[in-house]
Amino acid sequence: MILQKTIPYNPLEEQPLPGIKPLELAEWLRPDEACDAQIAYRSALLAKKGEKVLQMDPGAQPAAQELLELVLDHRYGAARDHVIRPDGARVTIDWQQPLATLGQICQEDFCILERPEGSAEHVLTGAVLCFPASWTLAEKFMRPLIGIHDTVDSYDNSMARRVQRLFDGVQVGRPLWRFNALWYHSPELYAPRSVHDPRDKSHGEDAPYMRSERQVILRLPQSRSVVFSIHTYMVHRDDVLAQWGAEALSR
Repeated sequence: MILQKTIPYNPLEEQPLPGIKPLELAEWLRPDEACDAQIAYRSALLAKKGEKVLQMDPGAQPAAQELLELVLDHRYGAARDHVIRPDGARVTIDWQQPLATLGQICQEDFCILERPEGSAEHVLTGAVLCFPASWTLAEKFMRPLIGIHDTVDSYDNSMARRVQRLFDGVQVGRPLWRFNALWYHSPELYAPRSVHDPRDKSHGEDAPYMRSERQVILRLPQSRSVVFSIHTYMVHRDDVLAQWGAEALSR
């Protein structure tokens, strides 16, 4: 099990959808106490799962390289040929495989969304997604936003328009963020689920683990593509309630 002990925001707090807030760019990538273990697991998943966790349209290569450069500047300074991860592992920077490199040096998953000329919506053109929560990359790759969310009951036409406005309006250097939170029966981070699978019974109010994603929407300055990054927290119920339970009960 790869668990965190704390979450840096209150996951029990109810918020109206889509729950978007401004974020300082300096706060974009935030390693925590599970960073080393999660990165090691991500590297193993990339080696074992291949296209199940990594997909990229060739046209998204410039955006993926720009994202890698931005992450290196943000986390590793001037490194361009290799980085030394927090766990001491040396990772060679492969500019021809930028998303695979990101999957080995960051705790976050990354999705690249681009709006093709003439398209009404952004499309998922690349992703390194090692920790899917009840969805699969293969079924969402190269689909527009409304297609990505077609199994989400609350994602109606009104919500689709609001989200598309967010993706159109997010400014360079002024990222946005939100979180989700669900109780899960299993602490497994790699939890894909096809839309064709039976009804999802992986979570419930009585489940012992809280899975919460800190999701950041960020615009790349050169390609103008949008990045959707996901930092996954998996925390035992006892630790969630120890940190945030008293505040929740006081409301």
